[in-house]
Amino acid sequence: MALSRIGQIALPVSNADRSEAFYAETLGLKKLFRFGDLVFLDCAGVRLMLEGSSKTVQPAAGICHYFYAEAIETVVTELKKKGVAFDGEPHLIAKMPDHELWMAFFRDPDGHLLALMEEKR
Repeated sequence: MALSRIGQIALPVSNADRSEAFYAETLGLKKLFRFGDLVFLDCAGVRLMLEGSSKTVQPAAGICHYFYAEAIETVVTELKKKGVAFDGEPHLIAKMPDHELWMAFFRDPDGHLLALMEEKR
């Protein structure tokens, strides 16, 4: 037996409607379906399940969801126009033998850490 790829990631959110709008409309993830306070989005074949809860949601320390982006500077500019606040500008994280890794960090409405990443050739 061997595990392969991740099929779904659950993310607790305090307000399913607000989070659905942020992830689907602001970030542009494709909404697959909704069942009550569970919202399912497609991230290039991996499902992101936003799990609405009436409990207080605490952003998990040390956990970050990274989204690939092409032309990271352009994506940051477009998301800023939609009201997304970034912790800083896109910046170089590491120089690899065949590419540079660039990232920009931001948070969702519940404070979960998210990032854009681009592998620049």
